[in-house]
Amino acid sequence: MKKTTLLILALCALCAAQAQIGPPELHGTIRTKFEYQTGMNATRFEVRNARISLAGQLLPIVAYKAEIDLCDEGQIKMLDAYARLTPLRGFTVTAGQMRVPFTIDAHRSPHLRYFANRSFIAKQVGNVRDVGLTLGYKTGGTRPVTLEAGLYNGSGLTNQKVWHKEINYSAKAQYMITPAINLTLSVQSIVPDKVRLSSYDIGAFYRNGRFHLEGEYLFKTYSHESYDDVHAFNTFINYDLPLRKTFHKISFLARYDMMTGQSDGKSTDETGALITTDYRRQRVTGGLTLSLGTPFTADIRLNYEKYFYARGSIAKESEQDKVVVELMVRF
Repeated sequence: MKKTTLLILALCALCAAQAQIGPPELHGTIRTKFEYQTGMNATRFEVRNARISLAGQLLPIVAYKAEIDLCDEGQIKMLDAYARLTPLRGFTVTAGQMRVPFTIDAHRSPHLRYFANRSFIAKQVGNVRDVGLTLGYKTGGTRPVTLEAGLYNGSGLTNQKVWHKEINYSAKAQYMITPAINLTLSVQSIVPDKVRLSSYDIGAFYRNGRFHLEGEYLFKTYSHESYDDVHAFNTFINYDLPLRKTFHKISFLARYDMMTGQSDGKSTDETGALITTDYRRQRVTGGLTLSLGTPFTADIRLNYEKYFYARGSIAKESEQDKVVVELMVRF
């Protein structure tokens, strides 16, 4: 039933595209990975993403986007399904299913990520896609300011018929201090079950020539002190070295990220108290990315991840020391 619904949505988008003022934009991202976990001496192959998106402009002030992942760790998922109005220059109103405006790293699409696996902020702590309404405004010039804020269900993508008495919101502000330096501030407050989770994020990056340097810090609290505050940090550096033959460039990368223990706000024990769903840990990642000089984006990512767990923490199988080799193609 779910697959049929997704296909119908895709066909509706294609039919709507026939009446638009410009040709629709069709994009796709395929990520395939090989991983070797050193502690278990075990390997696995995986199709991490097989995304297809269709976007376009129906009228000068009306746009749309629909994106499906045909293989998100083996599952089919509808990711984006929204309509967007631009009633005034620089001002947008977006309604539907989307990535909520929060953090820097969690907002990156798979083909724009620097590493094969996401940071803890992007995957565990700040990863939210929801259904709702987002207002946006962006100034022009060489130092633009981008503001986004919205209201959302807070119950995820597959549980949209539930009525809500709590307000779930997210807001994000980005400022290009110079053409090379970006500052991002964001806040989010959601109620996954009975407890409100409020998160605050600050991040910045410097991008100039061959270098990209980025740092981000996230702080999360739980209402009624139902769980300890959460701290998460992510920083990395990327250096691009141009090449002239088979590969367009080679990138050298290093990352450090960490997070304290957190609860998803829904999981409880027999007494009703929140339990830990992600344990405290640190990680150091080193990598190389080989970029092919073709009309579309095609990268080979080689990463090694080293984890450090606090005493008493329980490490998930997929969150341990490993070597990752990924082929990513964007068209």
